[in-house]
Amino acid sequence: MVVIDATTLLLLIDPKAKPPRDPNTQKPLEKCKERLGFLIQTLTEAGTRVVVPAPVLSELLVRAGDARSEFLSEITSTYAFVVAPFETKAAVELSFLLDADLKPRRKKLGDQETWAKMKFDRQIIAIAKVSKVNTIYSDDINLAAVARANGITVVHTWELSLPPVEAQQELEFPDEKGRR
Repeated sequence: MVVIDATTLLLLIDPKAKPPRDPNTQKPLEKCKERLGFLIQTLTEAGTRVVVPAPVLSELLVRAGDARSEFLSEITSTYAFVVAPFETKAAVELSFLLDADLKPRRKKLGDQETWAKMKFDRQIIAIAKVSKVNTIYSDDINLAAVARANGITVVHTWELSLPPVEAQQELEFPDEKGRR
């Protein structure tokens, strides 16, 4: 099993979602939908389920607006996805993650992180850990750093493989004498 974060799940489900910036070009990531489609195809063919932590689902549904029912239906009716609740084991795991964050008094947060976001991200990591997941797909840099510090591999959208290009036959045009 693998975990998918809201940053990646939104790109996969919402046709209006804007791709992230490719850190190499600083431009919107090319072929983002194709990369994500190929990821899901590859995971499905391998029989790998995609864990959607309940906090990720709630974030997706908030962003969905009028498409909330459609997005929820797509997640819950697709075999590839399994929604994982935030339950007792995850709460215990979260307490350990937060202990590590709160030990250094008055921890400085980055420009893009609030205490609420930090706790939300830790819930996702806690669910991943209790689900025995070793990979998270996310473009959230703060979440990625903590996941990696906890032994979880993080794959960003811009690191996803492109689908293979189908072999195309070369067109042969006759020369001026009609030969190919």
